Amino acid sequence: MRTLAIETATEACSVALFEGDALIDARHEVLGRGHAERLVPMIAGLQDQGRSDAIRVSLGPGSFTGVRIGLAVARALGIAWSAEVSGYPTLALVAALARSEGGMADPERPLTVCMNGGHGQWFVQNYNGDGTARSEASSLQPAEAAAAEVFPDIAGNRAEDLAAMLGDGTATPFDCLPDARHALGLPDSVLTSDLSPIYGRAPDAKAPAR
Repeated sequence: MRTLAIETATEACSVALFEGDALIDARHEVLGRGHAERLVPMIAGLQDQGRSDAIRVSLGPGSFTGVRIGLAVARALGIAWSAEVSGYPTLALVAALARSEGGMADPERPLTVCMNGGHGQWFVQNYNGDGTARSEASSLQPAEAAAAEVFPDIAGNRAEDLAAMLGDGTATPFDCLPDARHALGLPDSVLTSDLSPIYGRAPDAKAPAR
């Protein structure tokens, strides 16, 4: 069984192709912008043009545009290939990456994921050692994040900033962006057939007052 993983929720755009549990091809680019132009060519550049029996796609939180692009492509390919499409939280993928590559002394202990959000806020969520969520994802101001429950192991592209704000020298930050190559490290419990985006904060646009 082949699985295609798609990650587009941050400035990184990545895709990975698995045969069973083995990674057979992958692409990872830090774009900032331009996911709409790069995602389909990246998939097409994979072995057998990425054709798969199952697709895993990021739901966010992260870039509104990036999340929607990833979901649109995953849905379209799911129809074209008759593939099962499931979604996963982007912060859970960061936690899986950290457990695999973060150099933590004990990968089974809880960790905090801290990623760049919008309007100066950070997306923050705690995870258990088995990759399941220990808390709800929150969009917080940096000071609020530092005052919340934070574990010594911190992963994400705001990990170093959060560790510095704690000021006690006990934190071990792992600076990273999500990477589709770690999608099979996600526990089954975080996968969902509900492909609704996870925005992580209220939309900027508001309905006009009556």
